[in-house]
Amino acid sequence: MNMYIDPGTGSMLFTILIGVIGASIYSLRMFFIKLRYKMGGGKAEETDKKTPLVIFSDNKRYWSIFEPVCRALEKKGIEVKYITASSDDPAFGTSLSNVKAECAESENKLFTKLNFLNATVVFSTTPGLDVYQWKRSKDVDYYVHIPHAANDITLYRMFGIDYYDSILLSGDYQIDDIRALEKIRNLPEKELVKVGIPYMDEMAKRLKCAPAPEKHERTVLLAPSWGKSAIFGVYGSKIIDVLLATGYHVIIRPHPQSFDSETELMEKLMKEYPESDRLEWNRDRDNFDVLNRSDILISDFSGVVFDFALVYDKPIIYTNPQIDTSVYDAWWLKKPLWTASALPRIGMELTDENMENLKELIDTCIGDSRFAAGRAEVKAETWANFGGGAEAVADYLEAKIKELTPAKPEVQEENVEGNVFVDETAGPSTKESNDIDKDGLETEEGK
Repeated sequence: MNMYIDPGTGSMLFTILIGVIGASIYSLRMFFIKLRYKMGGGKAEETDKKTPLVIFSDNKRYWSIFEPVCRALEKKGIEVKYITASSDDPAFGTSLSNVKAECAESENKLFTKLNFLNATVVFSTTPGLDVYQWKRSKDVDYYVHIPHAANDITLYRMFGIDYYDSILLSGDYQIDDIRALEKIRNLPEKELVKVGIPYMDEMAKRLKCAPAPEKHERTVLLAPSWGKSAIFGVYGSKIIDVLLATGYHVIIRPHPQSFDSETELMEKLMKEYPESDRLEWNRDRDNFDVLNRSDILISDFSGVVFDFALVYDKPIIYTNPQIDTSVYDAWWLKKPLWTASALPRIGMELTDENMENLKELIDTCIGDSRFAAGRAEVKAETWANFGGGAEAVADYLEAKIKELTPAKPEVQEENVEGNVFVDETAGPSTKESNDIDKDGLETEEGK
C-alpha cells in the first residue's frame, strides 16, 4: 500500500525531524559546555548579580531598532547591558551613558553567555529562542521580542517566537495570527502589547525636520533584496535596460548582502552599467537621503517597501515572488498573508507581461490618488502609536522590571527618642508594581 504525503506536510515533517535531531545534538554539546563553564568558575561570575535589563542584537544593523528605545530608557535612568554579535556594532560608539555594550569573541562564547544569563528581562528582535543554539536561561525571568519590520509576524522560520514570554507589536492582525498559532500548537498565551514601530517613528521625525528635496527630474529607485527570488535573480539585467529606456533618472541600491553572497553578479552588473547622468549606484550606509530624493521605489520582498511607502508616503512597484511558506509559521494558518493584501493598496505589481510597460506603471503609481489612500489604510493597520513607539517600549520594559523585581523590605529604625523611621527608599510592593500605569499601552485584554 503506497502512502502519499503532500509537499507541504513533507516539508513540515522534515523541518521538525531536523529540529529534533539538532536540538538533541545541541543539548548534549551544551551539557559539556556547561560542565566546563562551571568547573572554570564562569557561571558564578555570570550569575551572582542579576542584571535588570539585557538587550541582545544578533547584527549591527538592528541598532536602529534599539537606539530610540535606549534613549527613552536613559531618560528613565535605566541601564542596559547590550550584548551584540557584531564587534563593530554602532552601540560601541554611542553617546548614551546608560548603554554598556559587549561582544563575545566567538559564536560559541556568545551563546554560552546568553544561555547562562542572569537577568530580569531580556529584550531582543532575534527569533528562534529555545529552538536551536539560543536557549532560555533558568536565571532569566522574562523574554521580550520586538519585530524588525512592519509586516506579518508569521514570516519567521517555524517556532521562531513560540518561547518568548511577550511580543511587542504594531498591528491587530499580528495579534490575531499569534493567538491562532498558540491555539493550534496548544501553547500558553503570551503577553501581546501594541507599542508601535520605534525605528519608523525615528525616520518620520527625521523626515519632518529635513529640508524638502531640491527640484529634480523624476527619479526611480531600484532597491532589490538578494537571492534567487529577488529582482536580479528573476529578471537579471533586463530590468535595468527597461528602466533606462524610460528616460528617468535611475538609482540602483542593492541589498548589502548581495555584495557578499552575489559578488560576481554585482561586479558584472556594475561593469556593464557604469554610472552616468542617468544611472547611479548607491551604497550609502544610511539610506535616508536616497529614499528622500526618490519619487518611486521598485523592490521585491525587502522591508524597505513599507519604510518607503509609510514613512515617505510615496508609491511603490513590487514583484510578487512565490514564497514557499512551508518553512515559516505562516504555513500553519492556511490563510493569505497580510502583506499580500497590503501591497496592491500601496502600489502595482511588476510582472513578465507588463515589464515592457514599466514607464506607464511608474506614471500611474505616482499620479493615481487611490494609492495615497491605500497607504493611509495600510499605515493605520500596521503602525500603531505613531510617534510614540520608543517611549511605549521603554514604559513597558520599566513596568515589567518593577513587576518582576522583589520589593525591598521596609527598614525600620528607632531614633534616640524611640520614634520609628520608615526607609522610604524601599521599592514598591508586588501589588503596587503590578498596578503601575503603563501610560496607555494597549494589550489584547485592554483593547
